[in-house]
Amino acid sequence: GGGATNEHITKTLSLSSSFSCQMEGNAGSIRVLVTGGTGLVGKAIERVVKEEGGAKEGEEWIFLSSKDADLTNAAETKAIFEKHRPTHVIHLAAMVGGLFRHLRQNLDFWRKNMAINDNVLHTAHEYDVVKVVSCLSTCIFPDKTTYPIDETMIHNGPPHESNAGYAYAKRMVDVHNRAYFQQSGRRYTAIIPTNIFGPHDNFNLEDGHVLPALIHKTYLAKRDGTALEVFGSGCALRQFIYSLDLARLCLWVLREYDEVEPIILSVGEEDEISIKDAVDAIIEAFEFTGPVNYDKSKSDGQMKKTASNAKLRQYRPDFTFTPFQKGKHHQYRKRQSVFSAVL
Repeated sequence: GGGATNEHITKTLSLSSSFSCQMEGNAGSIRVLVTGGTGLVGKAIERVVKEEGGAKEGEEWIFLSSKDADLTNAAETKAIFEKHRPTHVIHLAAMVGGLFRHLRQNLDFWRKNMAINDNVLHTAHEYDVVKVVSCLSTCIFPDKTTYPIDETMIHNGPPHESNAGYAYAKRMVDVHNRAYFQQSGRRYTAIIPTNIFGPHDNFNLEDGHVLPALIHKTYLAKRDGTALEVFGSGCALRQFIYSLDLARLCLWVLREYDEVEPIILSVGEEDEISIKDAVDAIIEAFEFTGPVNYDKSKSDGQMKKTASNAKLRQYRPDFTFTPFQKGKHHQYRKRQSVFSAVL
């Protein structure tokens, strides 16, 4: 057993050093392809790369949208890799939605995300992509678990039934990554962010995530002089990460995180807040004074998904997260002006 372990360690070290050389030594030929490049996280990465000096000299960044290729289609996926010939991939593309869309379309979430992930990872391997960083979600963790959740617990039991299709498809990315490493020595990994918020989110009332949907509802309630209707009890707890913080950490993972095992990207456990806390913050930002009704007949989803960021803190003890209030106010000011223009 010892020999195999030593061989594994040697292989890991040599792969790690060759990856670092490729990122630094071949700087002139680095092309980073971002799938899902026009979504919440993709737009945040684009902003960090273009406006915060996040790109290094010699790097080329390509941000794809669903208009560029249907990634559920293997031939279209291959064509986009043939066109751009990336050396690195940040894989964000997915079929996503809020709790109630998941409840309605579990099978669709399973099939589409399995197809997208298999096509992207297989094509990346075929085109000799050095590193792929895929984006997972804390909803993939077991429903019945101990808290806080950490990276070792992904496969310890079934996910919450409300989004089982999506969660199982995303778990398979981790299975893919480990298998590519075992069989081909590939350094493909994944990030697991908690609830993300920020500019360019999906503010659709039916399919949006919790914060943007609440922002939209509050805007409409204030505009129309009606009550604010909130689905669920408001007691569910969530950790929120600002999209630009996540983008900065994505670049760090791409360049410096060498593990195949995924890494949770999140604020600390102490920064977890209830949905009611989030509603109160939104009401304050909008100066909404009308009644607020919590519809307890609607599902809360998982009551909590408390995630540990201990692994991240081992690597990045000094990383400063944008406080929820600060990030949220920036988003709401912008959102009010956008809504008044489009509604």
